[in-house]
Amino acid sequence: MHAEVLLGSFPPVAEPGVFPTIWTRGQPMTDSSKQKDEPQQEPPGNLLVLSVVAVLGGIGAGLIGALFRLALEAADRLRGQAIVWLHGWSFGGFVLLLALLAFGAALAAWMVRRFAPHASGSGIPQVEAELNRELTPPSANLIPVKFAGGVLAIGSGLALGREGPSIQMGASIAYHAGRWFRRNWADCRVLLAAGAGAGLATAFNAPIAGAVFVLEELVKRFEPRIAIAAIAASAAAIWVQRLILGNQPDFTVHALAAPSFSHQPLFLLLGVAAGFAGVSYNRTLLWGLSTSDRFAAWPIEVRAALVGAAIAAVAWFAPAMVGGGDPLTQSALDGIGTLAILPGIYLLRLAMISCSYGVRTPGGLFAPLLVLGAVLGLWIGKLCALALPGMAIQPMGFALVAMAALFTGIVRAPITGIVLVTEMTGNVSMLLPMMVACFTAMLVPTLLGDEPIYDSLRARLLQQ
Repeated sequence: MHAEVLLGSFPPVAEPGVFPTIWTRGQPMTDSSKQKDEPQQEPPGNLLVLSVVAVLGGIGAGLIGALFRLALEAADRLRGQAIVWLHGWSFGGFVLLLALLAFGAALAAWMVRRFAPHASGSGIPQVEAELNRELTPPSANLIPVKFAGGVLAIGSGLALGREGPSIQMGASIAYHAGRWFRRNWADCRVLLAAGAGAGLATAFNAPIAGAVFVLEELVKRFEPRIAIAAIAASAAAIWVQRLILGNQPDFTVHALAAPSFSHQPLFLLLGVAAGFAGVSYNRTLLWGLSTSDRFAAWPIEVRAALVGAAIAAVAWFAPAMVGGGDPLTQSALDGIGTLAILPGIYLLRLAMISCSYGVRTPGGLFAPLLVLGAVLGLWIGKLCALALPGMAIQPMGFALVAMAALFTGIVRAPITGIVLVTEMTGNVSMLLPMMVACFTAMLVPTLLGDEPIYDSLRARLLQQ
């Protein structure tokens, strides 16, 4: 057993909270291995103890998530100040900015490759695979790599979101809390899911969305023990996060009147557009990954540096276009943008997301896709207001609704999308339009046979 522990493997099944055979962490589990130790063979532990451990895991997830947000804010400020300062150097400043951001992206890719390969990308496909016992649970060294790599990658301007690292780090913290308290696999699985939800709650100050995300996306069914643990972990995480960051919604939305019945067909059409945009997003992202794979002979650090340099070129001329994109989302919710400019912002950000995700540095997809949803919705809202001047259309309302609709078209988790956007904006007047738009946004890609993005990413992960 001592040799197994030293190798980073799992002790025999007689001990609680562990797997029965020796696997390298983060590696696929074989069918024969899974058959030897099906989860239902292990009875669930004491529910009260599980709840206490879930709270402790949520506290850890809230703390690491809040610190991660603070670190990203500091990195964004530093990048913005550097751009302003380097503009005074003319062409020399431009070259230096390219070098700095390329180095940051390359360093993030090197950390992942060298220390924790499964810290790459969003982390949600990894968590889903671990819950399904397709991958072994995460090792503890994933947390510092995900944290530092995420700060470097997003701080270097890559179009990635904070929620992916927060979710994977939260899942890892809660899982290892279960191991520490000697919970068996049945309970550690619950804690893994609950910690992931706590990570999402912390990333967006959205506790209800964190709990719903666990049931709707991660386990895709209602399990009472997971529901209890997810609520406990998300509540604890938000308590810690709000102590550190305060209790303001992520985005400010001007007062919006509830749309009349005559507006609902427009939101149906908005959902159709979001459904097609979701299919396009998924296929563009997967194309970016496949394109990156064609250059596998090049070290991943070189590919990351090239993307970082390209992002730096964008940042030189339009600093607000790079990074996670929250300022762009807020601008769209404020109604800022013209019919001519908004499509360009959408297409440029879509290309940046695909390139950024393709180099496998730590970073999520939720925040970037919310940017696209807000921009798409504002553009469609402005078109409708121009075409139908007598209907008193609020384009900002379309931007808000499209955030949930595009999330639904990409992820296929409509309840999570609706709750998430509602909590992030503190707005409830657009709930019915969001439900209408999410209906068609989910219908379109389902009829087209497009797979939800995290199903596709998990399949790629297991193939590799």
